[in-house]
Amino acid sequence: MQKIMFNEKFGLETAVLNGKKTMTRRKITYPSKFKGENVAGYFVCRRPSGEVTEICMYDEDERPIDGGQILPKYKVGEVVAIAQSYKDAGYDAHDTFGECRSIGSYPGWKNKMFVKAEYMPHHIRITKVKAERLQDISGNDCLKEGIKKTIHKDASGEWGRYYWYLGVTKHNCPYGQYKEYDTAKDAFMNLIDEVSGKGTWNIDPYVWVYEFELID
Repeated sequence: MQKIMFNEKFGLETAVLNGKKTMTRRKITYPSKFKGENVAGYFVCRRPSGEVTEICMYDEDERPIDGGQILPKYKVGEVVAIAQSYKDAGYDAHDTFGECRSIGSYPGWKNKMFVKAEYMPHHIRITKVKAERLQDISGNDCLKEGIKKTIHKDASGEWGRYYWYLGVTKHNCPYGQYKEYDTAKDAFMNLIDEVSGKGTWNIDPYVWVYEFELID
């Protein structure tokens, strides 16, 4: 079984576990070498509708590499473990995995990068997979990504504002709430730059889009 990590600094892991986040975007990457050839980049094949049908690596002369198709990490129907530190997953530091060594002595006790998928209590099932440019995200998909909406009312009427939460409350952000945005896309644009690095939105990379449902 594979595992997947969600950034809890911005409350995304909690959003998944609460059923509020049902979609995630992951940048499409490729190896530096494939079958002994240097990989310089990849081609994207699209239908007239814009749907991506194939992503293939090419060499330094921009020639397609035989068999160099780039596939998504997760497949439709696959069950994936949500990575949490053993501590956050509810284990006791003195528990063991059938060994003499206690869980509290493992790197994964506090760092979810080092946990094993089979010991994770929560899972998602992948329901849809597609590839697209990051900026092609729709407003509705922004909400599936964990962006929240509030409704405001005043003398001029009613309107919506969009925001996301910091997982760790800061002194200038009561209750962990960050600033609000006029549109869901504005909120997501700022969130992705926080999660993936400043300038990610402007680079507009191709991403795998995984839609999923929470199992447990």
